[in-house]
Amino acid sequence: MTQTPDAAAPGCPFHASTGSKTVQPDAPRPDAAVTIGSQGYYRIHGLDATRQVLRSEAVQQAGLGAEQVRQVQALHHMPVLYMEGEQHHEMRRQTARYFTPVAVAGYQQMMGQLADRLIADFAARGEARLDDLSLQMAVEVAARVVGLTDSLLPGLARRVTGFVSNGMDSAPGAAQPQSPLRQLASQRQMLAFYLLDVTPAIRVRRREVAAGRPRDDLISHLIQRQYSDLEILTECLTYGTAGMVTTREFIQVAAWHFLDNPELKHEYLHAPEAERHRILHELLRLEPVVAQLYRRAVTDLTVAGVPIPQGSVIELDVTAANTDPQELGDTALEICPGRPLPRGVQPPVMSFGDGHHRCPGAYLAIRESDVFLRRLLMLDVQLVRPPQVSRNETVKGYELRDFRLRLA
Repeated sequence: MTQTPDAAAPGCPFHASTGSKTVQPDAPRPDAAVTIGSQGYYRIHGLDATRQVLRSEAVQQAGLGAEQVRQVQALHHMPVLYMEGEQHHEMRRQTARYFTPVAVAGYQQMMGQLADRLIADFAARGEARLDDLSLQMAVEVAARVVGLTDSLLPGLARRVTGFVSNGMDSAPGAAQPQSPLRQLASQRQMLAFYLLDVTPAIRVRRREVAAGRPRDDLISHLIQRQYSDLEILTECLTYGTAGMVTTREFIQVAAWHFLDNPELKHEYLHAPEAERHRILHELLRLEPVVAQLYRRAVTDLTVAGVPIPQGSVIELDVTAANTDPQELGDTALEICPGRPLPRGVQPPVMSFGDGHHRCPGAYLAIRESDVFLRRLLMLDVQLVRPPQVSRNETVKGYELRDFRLRLA
């Protein structure tokens, strides 16, 4: 049985903070760890139950078009997002080297130079939209890691956000909410991404692999594994756009907290790297960019005493798991870097997922956010007005837009 942390535990200097920026303060929280929603989904709210499901071999990835992708016969290599079992474990072992702390440290200079350029441009103009700055940072870093560096035309960021913003509801079996016009726009953006960004990158790297000079990026690795162009596209969508879109939002929400909380900002700016990362992890715990995950039961299983039949869709409420008062104590809704956690739970709690499908780019996302935010917050930055908060049904999380900043 997990021991509940004390509400007044040491290491919680910001327990009087205002809490989440993206979740309504009066949002209802179910008392039960498992409930059944109107669509027949089994909704998981407790931290312990969420960990059980994410670590279980009795479930498989659902949502994000998993059912449709698994039916595409042209895919001999299933995208890693939808792989299961030993095949998935092997692919994760092979690609892990792109996301280790050592590998990410190799991108440090590139990330610093990119952040310096973006911040210098902001300083020269005196005003900027943080949603634009954070998008450019996230896109260029992810593009470098994946290998999307040979685009035929500028505008990679616009193409990526285009089909994500116009995308469908990613819940399993969800009805397509788009109008025909929006569907067409999304498909056009996807095609443009493939023709202008993915195809040129593949062409360059195939030549380099054939010449025995493969680059150290994901696309080169996939080419060496004999992936087709279509299969490489699906992985670029998984590794590339997921990292681009989610990191963009986290940089913004973290900056919003710092600008509204001078004490937290001061602590962050004057802390060593490990402490800064601890603060960022705590903000991500409170503001998970992906608020819902989906799994499908491949066998009968029982979660928190509730039997879940084979074939059922399981919806994991990440926000509720991250703020479970039974596991995280009375400060669960407040900012508390270094808070005591249940055994085996990492500081972001479930914000990067858990188990074998845990986000592989977790360390990269925190490192690049830190690189950018430190440079931004060293300036005397003022918030012109709070950003507009909306929801993206493709990634099942918040979007912050029109986030305007100016120099004092």
